[in-house]
Amino acid sequence: MEAKDIMTTDVVSVRPDTSVKHVAKIMRDRRLSGLPVLDDEGKLAGIITEGDLMRRSELYSTFLPAGNAAPDGPEGYVKGHSWRVGDVMTAPVITAAETDSLPTLAALLTQHGIKRVPILHGDRVVGVVSRADLLWAIAEAAPAPISTGDRAIRLAVATRLREDCGLTGPCPVVTVTKGIVHLWGTVTSQGDRDAARVAAETVTGVVGVKDHLRLVGSSGPDSR
Repeated sequence: MEAKDIMTTDVVSVRPDTSVKHVAKIMRDRRLSGLPVLDDEGKLAGIITEGDLMRRSELYSTFLPAGNAAPDGPEGYVKGHSWRVGDVMTAPVITAAETDSLPTLAALLTQHGIKRVPILHGDRVVGVVSRADLLWAIAEAAPAPISTGDRAIRLAVATRLREDCGLTGPCPVVTVTKGIVHLWGTVTSQGDRDAARVAAETVTGVVGVKDHLRLVGSSGPDSR
């Protein structure tokens, strides 16, 4: 799946000269946490989010005791007092393309600590992908093909351990009996142990997982 498959296309946008109060009302009434800001040519100029509005003087003067002030400095003053969206918005904006993959989108949101990303076709905003859209993709994801038979399950688990789950040490030995996966050998960390278990559990067709792995240096019995 790509951005164009999950993005919200009914995008509500505002202009740099829109009032901050009007934007706050739009976000409140439509339950939106952020809005793209478009210039006179319809190009993306910035984005205004809930986070940008948390610095507003209205919050500090109305809800905080006397003596508490909004963030100091000229930039903080402008962000907190200007009535224009153009002064309060975040710019430049992290964006993505229609053809960007879901892992690319998830990485953008995670790495930059943002909740949504505008999707561009050329220099035009054609949609927005939010964390909620990615949750939809997770919920609606097609199940993996079912591995049938112990041999097929063992191969699927072994492949996942080797290629997908990021083990930092040696791969466990895998045996399968009547759909029950047995993991044998040593691991170098509890993280590797947990990753191996999850990798086996999430292979479709697995009935259960028996963890016989031993942490390197452990003197206790194998976990059964």
